[in-house]
Amino acid sequence: MTAEPVRSIAGPARPPADGLVAVTGATGKQGGATARRLLAAGRPVRALVRDTSAPAAVALAHAGAELALADLDEPAGLAPALEGATALFAVPPVTYGPAGDDPEREFTRGRALADAAAATGVRQVVFTGVASTTGSAFAAPAKRRVEQYLRERIPLVTVLRPVRFMTNYLGVAPGIGLDGLADGVHRHIFPPDEPLQIITLEDIAEFAALAFEQPDRFAGRTLELAGDDPTPAEAAAAIGAATGIAVRYEQLTHDEAAALGPQIAGIRQQWISGSRWRADIEVLRVVHPGLRTLADWLAGPGTVAALRARLLGT
Repeated sequence: MTAEPVRSIAGPARPPADGLVAVTGATGKQGGATARRLLAAGRPVRALVRDTSAPAAVALAHAGAELALADLDEPAGLAPALEGATALFAVPPVTYGPAGDDPEREFTRGRALADAAAATGVRQVVFTGVASTTGSAFAAPAKRRVEQYLRERIPLVTVLRPVRFMTNYLGVAPGIGLDGLADGVHRHIFPPDEPLQIITLEDIAEFAALAFEQPDRFAGRTLELAGDDPTPAEAAAAIGAATGIAVRYEQLTHDEAAALGPQIAGIRQQWISGSRWRADIEVLRVVHPGLRTLADWLAGPGTVAALRARLLGT
């Protein structure tokens, strides 16, 4: 967890503690978890969505969120959607083109959101991206450019960089598989017997809430986020014990990773060469004592039932 300077920008810096928070990605994982956490604390939330009739959007509205139509590919509609908000939780959507990731489009989206936030007087942004590593794996160049652009435009910026989500175990593992669980196997690019940092969505939301509640403490900081670091083999064994269904871990071979694309194969090789996430879990636990472990997540409501359904293909 590192501190970074905030560029001096004219105007009152501290937003009101009860001010409206706009949330992008609110119908997704991180945005949804953060919106629900803020609503539970009584903070007014405006969810920026592309479809107000989508089930996840309707659920947020029932939970108390205001809905606003917005599309990051249509910049003209962003400022009206942000009008009146004092803070913003920004989730940059991953973009793909014919050749794979499209970082230029991703940056264009992030820049449009930052410009709209600055134009409407948003004073604080919590931006969530991807954890950095000791090498170039998961370099996320577009997200890093958005981080810097936000710092140049918004007075109070906190950057969250979470590692792999624990909910990824619930993902779909089609074909040769990557992540998720299929036929009693968890398959990924990581070595089976080395610690691998993971985190819950709820803990990302907790750190976002802390940043919104204490902007003077968290402004200018970049937080590398993780909550636990079992080896993939240990995690598979823990899931098996919790569900009562045998689970084992398999590392994708180079050829299997290459079949998923050159980017996946490259990250696998970089990881083998020593790239690692670097969140300081013990320091994070001082900031947020309730930081969840894998065991905590497995004990959470509905988790084991969802994992069993995934393992059984139901």
